[in-house]
Amino acid sequence: MPGGRLTPQERQQIALGLADGLAYAEIARRLERPTSTVTREVMRNGGPTGYRAELAQRATRHRAHRRKQAAPRGSGAAALPPGRDSEAVRAYEEMFTTVLVQSGLPRMTARLMVCLYTTDTGSLTAAELVERLRVSPATVSKSVAMLEGQGLIRREREEGRRERYVVDDEVMYQSTMASARATAQLADVTRQGVDVLGPGTPAATRLENIARFVDFISESILRAAEQAREVLHMPVAAGPADADPA
Repeated sequence: MPGGRLTPQERQQIALGLADGLAYAEIARRLERPTSTVTREVMRNGGPTGYRAELAQRATRHRAHRRKQAAPRGSGAAALPPGRDSEAVRAYEEMFTTVLVQSGLPRMTARLMVCLYTTDTGSLTAAELVERLRVSPATVSKSVAMLEGQGLIRREREEGRRERYVVDDEVMYQSTMASARATAQLADVTRQGVDVLGPGTPAATRLENIARFVDFISESILRAAEQAREVLHMPVAAGPADADPA
């Protein structure tokens, strides 16, 4: 099985496979690469609809050059626990960030969220985030405010004025519940338009159908979140990880 970085020819084959509608697993099989390698490659270079072989190759060279040129400041990206492949971790963080950006988060906010989620402690201070992300305190503050407003992180006050930003199992549950409640509000608003536009009119019928659909989705999410809440607290058995670098 080939190892090391993807070649330009392999990236071209990935692009052709995506254009043909092939699944990541099939593309990986043809390249004799792990599926995770192809998934990371695509997700950190534009996603399945935006992947371009030439741009991906150029971006890879740029990232490699940037890592070589970057001068270490303090602990920087923080030492990884024994057994973790730093290149695989970076690739995963970039893929995770890309997925969050595609879901609507600004890139810096997504990077901060990924930084917290991939930290074993599940929490970092503002100073630690500044050092790890190599951005200004104001940038961290802005991203934190956005994530906190969406219920995706919470803050804890430590001794003095220092605050620690936390992601944990309950944060994901509370965020899901908040999202479902916001969806339910949309149903309320669309249903108000039925009387305004006149029951039985095409516009009112459309709004009523939307309200029913959104009601069903919201209630399903709330019910599923309650039923699955305990899953967030279940221990996960450790297993071998596929850390083949792309």
